[in-house]
Amino acid sequence: MLRKIALFTAVAAFSVSSAYAGVDEAKKWIDEEFQPSTLSKEDQMKEMEWFINAAKPLAGMEINVLSETIPTHEYESKTLTKAFEEITGIKVNHQLLGEGEVVQAVQTQMQTKRNLYDAYINDSDLIGTHSRLQLAVNLTDWMAGEGKDVTNPMLDVDDFIGKSFTTGPDGKLYQLPDQQFANLYWFRKDWFDRPELKEKFKAKYGYELGVPVNWSAYEDIAEFFTDDVKEIDGVKVYGHMDYGKRAPDLGWRMTDAWLSMAGAGSKGLPNGIPVDEWGIRMEEGSCNPVGASVTRGGAANGPAAVYAIRKWDEWLRKYAPPGAASYDFYQSLPALSQGNVAQQIFWYTAFTASMVAPKSEGNNTVDDSGMPLWRMAPSPHGPYWEEGQKLGYQDAGSWTLFKSTPVDRRKAAWLYSQFVVSKTVDVKKSHVGLTFIRESSVNHDSFSERAPKLGGLVEFYRSPDRVMWSPTGVNVPDYPKLAQIWWQQIGDVNSGAFTPQQAMDRLAEEMDLVMARMQAADEKADTYGGCGPRLNEASDAAMWLDKPGSPKAKLANEKPQGETVNYDELVKRWMK
Repeated sequence: MLRKIALFTAVAAFSVSSAYAGVDEAKKWIDEEFQPSTLSKEDQMKEMEWFINAAKPLAGMEINVLSETIPTHEYESKTLTKAFEEITGIKVNHQLLGEGEVVQAVQTQMQTKRNLYDAYINDSDLIGTHSRLQLAVNLTDWMAGEGKDVTNPMLDVDDFIGKSFTTGPDGKLYQLPDQQFANLYWFRKDWFDRPELKEKFKAKYGYELGVPVNWSAYEDIAEFFTDDVKEIDGVKVYGHMDYGKRAPDLGWRMTDAWLSMAGAGSKGLPNGIPVDEWGIRMEEGSCNPVGASVTRGGAANGPAAVYAIRKWDEWLRKYAPPGAASYDFYQSLPALSQGNVAQQIFWYTAFTASMVAPKSEGNNTVDDSGMPLWRMAPSPHGPYWEEGQKLGYQDAGSWTLFKSTPVDRRKAAWLYSQFVVSKTVDVKKSHVGLTFIRESSVNHDSFSERAPKLGGLVEFYRSPDRVMWSPTGVNVPDYPKLAQIWWQQIGDVNSGAFTPQQAMDRLAEEMDLVMARMQAADEKADTYGGCGPRLNEASDAAMWLDKPGSPKAKLANEKPQGETVNYDELVKRWMK
């Protein structure tokens, strides 16, 4: 009798969960939520029917996934989990935490091999880590093998604009992009267009007020608005915005290409070869990092890196609003909506959605009709930068599966991962979060119509220049271990405890020490698959600085003539 009751209960539970999974539910979501789409409604239904059938063996399961807190993931957590459960019968608890907590959870699961979450949206900055440690699932082999029965035939991996960021040195895909955003230049176009300000700027600096091409122009514009203009329409204004709070965000502020924007790295896309944006050297054709210090051929404490840190600190002190030095990442970017800042050199497009909020919600950077008074443009570069180098950072939060996750839970998580990036869903999700991942979505007609209200976002993502913005690359052998070193050293510059040179010397030395421990572990137990660091012997820094390329010798003049371009002409060039 007890066995019959248990069997009846199990069947009933399955029936309840299955009652919410089916064609009618999919049709409702397609009609009421998943519009517009690059697919016809007929093809959307074909894709959803595949999900329904693939999920049948897993219906009734409950899984847990984790991502950082941005609007795109909020939409997934609140809306797409509900749609996925109703269509497939699989319940997803999509938890949102700060980026640092996500990295910590990923690191803990890798170290303990305990299944904390069934999938993560984990930045592709860890591609060097995942491809070396081999703790993450190799998606190329997974899709062709064990996960083939739950791999969407309409996934179209080649449509993902960030697939090169999530591909390891072995040519295998380790992560699937879920959202992307770039750090670009942001400015108040309405202020820059004022004839009296243009005239006053040219009289003082000898060139036009416009989008800065180099850091010299950015600095001139920051000085101009802070010290000369001072006030616009009765509001005290500033020429710069950034953040300096001693927190993990501050480290990512620098590893997110700040050094390469100054010109510290080597030429090469998506990341410099042999020296990347972190200042880590890895010779072409090798998978073994050889050092971060100039004495080992790296550039983390070279003249360009020191210049970059000095300018960050100097501009924060001189030209940013009071209190900016105590802001973190999440506080500094929305602060622009107050309407008292003229420009920001390091602004993330993930905040576009909040920056186009209506004036009635307290956003002072749109007009009464909701049109943006600001624009985004390419990042200006420092004096060490050369043509052919990357120009900025692009975050590619990407689905990552771990081998420590039981296969059935991994399959259910893989279905959800594909669902939230599917062509059925992606255009609508892109309109909500404005974090493009698919070529087809970027070029959808609905974004041509919406483009004027998005301040240059659509134009940037349709431009050929977007390849110059990329995430951390494969030179970084263990992102969690190395990233945590950065913020303390940079914080010591802002506090005045160390000079930029002292801080970067200490940072480079600590990076080499950590990589030396990785080397020992790799040589002893093949921890990094033979691709761990193999540090160069330390030698005279001058030997490396005298060679062509990175690390680069100190320039006699680190502030060349400022150069700007007209924004409207720039957009025309992009669209050709």
